[in-house]
Amino acid sequence: MTTLTKIGNSQGIRIPKPLIEQAHLENVNLELEVLENGLLIKPVNNTSRSTWKENIEKVISNHKGVEDEGVFEDLLNDNDLEDWQW
Repeated sequence: MTTLTKIGNSQGIRIPKPLIEQAHLENVNLELEVLENGLLIKPVNNTSRSTWKENIEKVISNHKGVEDEGVFEDLLNDNDLEDWQW
């Protein structure tokens, strides 16, 4: 349990560290939403490119030794263009 604390012309709350960690609120921007019976605090979904490198590295490391059966070979294969007149 916590109480509102005066901070300048505003008020704030102190959130215990275990709750911050459990709710994944550490070092992220927060979104506040007024509900019928209170206030919801949630992390803003990060849609920027800042985590792309880490996400790609994670996917690559999880698939080491697995052959990719994607369309890459089809893209490089131009046999279907032999009959094409340029």
